[in-house]
Amino acid sequence: MFHNLQELRHSASLANKVFLQRDYSEGTTCRFQTKFPSELESRIERTLFEDTVKTLNNYYAEAEKMGGQSYLEGCLACTTAYLIFLCMETRYEKVRPG
Repeated sequence: MFHNLQELRHSASLANKVFLQRDYSEGTTCRFQTKFPSELESRIERTLFEDTVKTLNNYYAEAEKMGGQSYLEGCLACTTAYLIFLCMETRYEKVRPG
Protein backbone atom coordinates (compact mmCIF):
# COMPACT_ATOMS: atom_id res chain seq x y z
CA MET A 1 0.00 0.00 0.00
CA PHE A 2 2.94 2.36 0.56
CA HIS A 3 3.71 2.63 -3.14
CA ASN A 4 0.12 3.73 -3.69
CA LEU A 5 0.55 6.50 -1.13
CA GLN A 6 3.66 7.68 -2.96
CA GLU A 7 1.76 7.67 -6.25
CA LEU A 8 -1.05 9.66 -4.64
CA ARG A 9 1.39 12.26 -3.31
CA HIS A 10 3.02 12.65 -6.71
CA SER A 11 -0.27 12.91 -8.57
CA ALA A 12 -1.79 15.25 -5.99
CA SER A 13 1.21 17.57 -6.23
CA LEU A 14 0.16 18.30 -9.81
CA ALA A 15 -3.15 19.77 -8.62
CA ASN A 16 -3.27 23.27 -7.21
CA LYS A 17 -4.90 22.41 -3.90
CA VAL A 18 -7.27 19.68 -2.89
CA PHE A 19 -9.11 19.73 0.42
CA LEU A 20 -10.51 16.52 1.84
CA GLN A 21 -13.65 16.96 3.87
CA ARG A 22 -13.81 15.53 7.38
CA ASP A 23 -16.24 12.69 7.97
CA TYR A 24 -18.26 13.27 11.15
CA SER A 25 -20.61 10.31 10.63
CA GLU A 26 -18.92 8.48 13.54
CA GLY A 27 -18.55 11.47 15.84
CA THR A 28 -15.53 13.73 16.12
CA THR A 29 -12.87 11.08 15.53
CA CYS A 30 -10.31 11.98 12.91
CA ARG A 31 -11.68 10.58 9.63
CA PHE A 32 -11.88 11.85 6.09
CA GLN A 33 -14.57 11.32 3.46
CA THR A 34 -13.72 8.99 0.60
CA LYS A 35 -15.68 11.14 -1.85
CA PHE A 36 -13.49 11.68 -4.90
CA PRO A 37 -12.59 15.39 -5.38
CA SER A 38 -13.28 16.72 -8.86
CA GLU A 39 -9.84 18.43 -8.84
CA LEU A 40 -8.24 14.99 -9.10
CA GLU A 41 -10.22 13.86 -12.15
CA SER A 42 -7.83 12.50 -14.81
CA ARG A 43 -4.92 12.82 -12.37
CA ILE A 44 -5.38 9.71 -10.25
CA GLU A 45 -7.55 6.62 -10.29
CA ARG A 46 -10.67 6.82 -8.16
CA THR A 47 -10.00 3.43 -6.54
CA LEU A 48 -6.43 4.39 -5.63
CA PHE A 49 -7.68 7.56 -3.97
CA GLU A 50 -10.42 5.75 -2.04
CA ASP A 51 -8.07 2.96 -0.90
CA THR A 52 -5.51 5.49 0.30
CA VAL A 53 -8.06 7.52 2.27
CA LYS A 54 -9.41 4.31 3.82
CA THR A 55 -5.86 3.34 4.83
CA LEU A 56 -5.30 6.75 6.42
CA ASN A 57 -8.63 6.49 8.24
CA ASN A 58 -7.56 3.10 9.60
CA TYR A 59 -4.30 4.60 10.90
CA TYR A 60 -6.23 7.37 12.65
CA ALA A 61 -8.69 4.85 14.13
CA GLU A 62 -5.81 2.79 15.52
CA ALA A 63 -4.13 5.88 16.98
CA GLU A 64 -7.32 7.07 18.68
CA LYS A 65 -8.21 3.80 20.41
CA MET A 66 -8.84 4.46 24.07
CA GLY A 67 -7.15 2.36 26.69
CA GLY A 68 -4.80 2.50 29.63
CA GLN A 69 -1.85 3.54 27.51
CA SER A 70 -3.65 6.47 25.91
CA TYR A 71 -5.02 7.56 29.30
CA LEU A 72 -1.51 7.48 30.79
CA GLU A 73 -0.15 9.38 27.79
CA GLY A 74 -2.77 12.10 28.27
CA CYS A 75 -2.04 12.40 31.99
CA LEU A 76 1.71 12.61 31.42
CA ALA A 77 1.19 15.20 28.70
CA CYS A 78 -0.89 17.41 30.98
CA THR A 79 1.40 17.13 34.01
CA THR A 80 4.53 17.91 32.00
CA ALA A 81 3.00 20.70 29.88
CA TYR A 82 3.39 18.37 26.87
CA LEU A 83 7.19 18.31 27.28
CA ILE A 84 6.96 14.51 27.62
CA PHE A 85 6.56 14.34 23.83
CA LEU A 86 10.13 15.56 23.39
CA CYS A 87 11.28 12.12 24.60
CA MET A 88 8.27 9.93 23.81
CA GLU A 89 6.35 9.19 20.61
CA THR A 90 2.68 10.08 20.47
CA ARG A 91 0.13 7.41 19.58
CA TYR A 92 -0.15 8.96 16.10
CA GLU A 93 3.60 8.64 15.57
CA LYS A 94 3.56 5.01 16.73
CA VAL A 95 1.03 3.91 14.09
CA ARG A 96 2.54 6.01 11.31
CA PRO A 97 4.01 3.83 8.55
CA GLY A 98 7.72 3.97 7.83
